[in-house]
Amino acid sequence: MTKKTCGHHDECERHRRYRRFCACLIGIIIVILFIILIVWLALRPSKPKFYLQDATVRQLNISSTSDELSTILQVTIATKNSNGRVGIYYDRVDVYASYKYQQITIPTALPPIYQGHNDVDIWSPYLFGANVPIAPYLGNAILQDCQAGFIMIHVKIDGRIRWKVGSWISGHYHLFVNCPAFLVTQGTQSFRFQQMASCSVEV
Repeated sequence: MTKKTCGHHDECERHRRYRRFCACLIGIIIVILFIILIVWLALRPSKPKFYLQDATVRQLNISSTSDELSTILQVTIATKNSNGRVGIYYDRVDVYASYKYQQITIPTALPPIYQGHNDVDIWSPYLFGANVPIAPYLGNAILQDCQAGFIMIHVKIDGRIRWKVGSWISGHYHLFVNCPAFLVTQGTQSFRFQQMASCSVEV
């Protein structure tokens, strides 16, 4: 009887130790997850902000058959990192122009930069497109817009960024920016940028 009681007691003790171990392990996991949540809420990065400050059309020529377009633009884009504790690495930034969802210039690659907390950077790239094939209806649409006195061109950015918090650096995130450029025209020779425009940003 005594041996059976001792054996039962040992088994109960093992169960109690196992339950205590599991409870401690679960408690540690909950504390770690809670700390991660607090840090994420405190440091979670907000998307950078982009503004199109200027767009100057140097050339906008349509072929006689309306199926090729040659374009030279210079744009000025401001970007602000509004995070107080998070820096941004811009590892790849390609800028190009589009009209009615068709790309009309080749991408212009900007040099990689690091943007610190609450920093503002200004980019002023030239965008080129020589004899870019376009659908004839797009060539006609550009001519009609110019005759109407206004045209909308979109300046777009495609890139890859990383976040930096202290010594920690995240993996890569895709960056896509779309900036509307509203231009008042006089034919296809004179263009005037109307006003600074905020851009939509996706990360």
